Amino acid sequence: MSYLHTLLFGLYPYLAGSVFLIGSLMRFDHGQYTWKTGSSQMLSSKRMRWASPLFHVGILVIFFGHLVGLLTPHWMYEPFISAGNKQVMAILVGGIAGVMCLVGGTMLLIRRLTDPRVKATSSTMDNLILLLLVLQVALGLLTIPAAMQHLDGGVMVRLAQWAQAIVFFKGNAAAHLVGLSWIYHVHIFIGLTIVLIFPFTRLVHAWSAPLGYLGRRYQIVRRRA
Repeated sequence: MSYLHTLLFGLYPYLAGSVFLIGSLMRFDHGQYTWKTGSSQMLSSKRMRWASPLFHVGILVIFFGHLVGLLTPHWMYEPFISAGNKQVMAILVGGIAGVMCLVGGTMLLIRRLTDPRVKATSSTMDNLILLLLVLQVALGLLTIPAAMQHLDGGVMVRLAQWAQAIVFFKGNAAAHLVGLSWIYHVHIFIGLTIVLIFPFTRLVHAWSAPLGYLGRRYQIVRRRA
């Protein structure tokens, strides 16, 4: 195992995670006026009717699918579903969500780069993070052909072991990725880079998801005349 491999997949995840947590806390503490979605829908609603729901629903399914799929120990789901069947389910659900996210994200990116009003108010980081997200989803979809060649679930288990070794501070995490296809390595690296720059982008609004609205009492904002 090379030093570069250990650096990228054994040490870089901790750098990205540290910046993610500390940077988010510092931005919330020192830059609350920038803690917002920066929505451009009021400037132009063109393509937003389809693009935004497709992108957000797709990316939420992908995020929670990765979170549960990678961090759930194999012994917890083994009595109910085999690793191979779990991989097939991940390919189907992740593939559908990935296509939704890719289509919506591409539409949003084209809108941000071509609509004069939206382009004028977009920062370099706005364009960069959206480009990286679209690229990451495309890479994720490109892992499907590689995954179809080993439906026994073995590679998926190794990816989960890597993620769990990182999150639970186990040693030699990078060893789990040795010998895997290059597409997995690039996909992981871009994902870690998105985590790294997260605090410096509009993605911080994900911390403030308005979950309280789901359980609050009904409110009358305006009465009919």
